Amino acid sequence: MVAQLTASYRKLGQTLSHLDGIPSLLIRLYLIPVFWMAGSNKLMHFEDTVAWFGNPDWGLGLPLPWLMAALATGAELAGAVLLALGLGTRAISLPLAVTMLVAAVTVHWENGWQAIADAGAPFANDAVLAAPEKLERARSILQEYGNYDWLTSSGNFVVLNNGIEFAATYFVMCLALIALGGGRYVSVDYWVSKKLGTQ
Repeated sequence: MVAQLTASYRKLGQTLSHLDGIPSLLIRLYLIPVFWMAGSNKLMHFEDTVAWFGNPDWGLGLPLPWLMAALATGAELAGAVLLALGLGTRAISLPLAVTMLVAAVTVHWENGWQAIADAGAPFANDAVLAAPEKLERARSILQEYGNYDWLTSSGNFVVLNNGIEFAATYFVMCLALIALGGGRYVSVDYWVSKKLGTQ
């Protein structure tokens, strides 16, 4: 009985192995708009991005802000295009992972884990715990002076916490792509490797 279950399990694994490119494809499809929007926003407001990267008082205080802004913008825009093609997936995922790590440490770290302030969630810091009172006050102002039904017709209001949650998630996804590559059958990387006989 055990041998039969083991054999069935192995057969299932062999059958599903032809679908092993799907997780890579799904990760790539998830990250494409994330990096495209981030890179496009930096490019459209490049001088502001450079100023924010370099200013120690109200910005990040990074050294060589023009170079750092150019590298982040280039990595995100090129990353989105290359991930869409599944071309150089492992190579581009490394600078994208570094970009997310730098963002987590320099931009989001002091805000804790949560991207959206939810006082009932784990890892709630003092700012997150204060969010419900702020949100309730904002709701009462909007209900009294604004068109509250129209303002909330697309969803509820939230208080952003700007923690490391999203940057850390994207970092982990980039690490997964470094390990997995672009994916069997669903990436240019796979077909180039097959053509070169390395697949």
